[in-house]
Amino acid sequence: MTPEQRLADAFVALAASTADGSSDVPGPLSVLATRAPALLSVRAATVVFAPGQYDAARAAGSNPLVSRLEHEAIGWREGPGHDCHRADAGPWAQTALTSRPTRQRWPRYTPRALTLGYTHVVALPLREHTVTKGVLTLLSGAQHAFPPSTLVLGRSLADFTAVIMERAREADRSRTLTAQLEQALASRVVIEQAKGVLATRWAVPLDEAFDLLRKHARSRQRPLRDVAREVIEGRADPDLTDR
Repeated sequence: MTPEQRLADAFVALAASTADGSSDVPGPLSVLATRAPALLSVRAATVVFAPGQYDAARAAGSNPLVSRLEHEAIGWREGPGHDCHRADAGPWAQTALTSRPTRQRWPRYTPRALTLGYTHVVALPLREHTVTKGVLTLLSGAQHAFPPSTLVLGRSLADFTAVIMERAREADRSRTLTAQLEQALASRVVIEQAKGVLATRWAVPLDEAFDLLRKHARSRQRPLRDVAREVIEGRADPDLTDR
């Protein structure tokens, strides 16, 4: 497979990971993390998605060891991913893990990454519009910095992932809201029918029937909809239906 075919295949896989509108986070994160090393010619990659609090971030890695490292870094609140997300800016500067300033800035992350054989890291933000939603971190064992082509393509992959994940989250929120509205409408219909039943039985205005229905539900600490449904089905408490 040519590099162009691998790249196209990666974009297709990312899009397919949320094709059903699901906002399942591990899917696209796993796709990006596992495909990035071959596409970008790096040793390993991790992806963090943190649209809210960073402590609640979800992460994936191209192999189990770097995945564990990234999960630990989230708890430590250090490492290139954490700093890039906190800065909410462009890519975190390419960093040599062997330098003294890096050891001081990331006292736990740096020795762990060096033990795994990585010497350089760079963090690329997953941005949707102007908001950083997560971070793609690339790790290399080479003794030189990442080439510009790697950073450009990495940014494209990161931004595309951020967009599709945010669209999936929006679709999920829309489905949730629709379900809530449908449930509220169904409840309202049941309550209105129960009001009609009680108003007819008691020969009282609808407002008064509703007031008595609501007081009965509250006094017994029961959902109003459940009491209303029992009235419609003829299973209501005689204290409510028999005056």
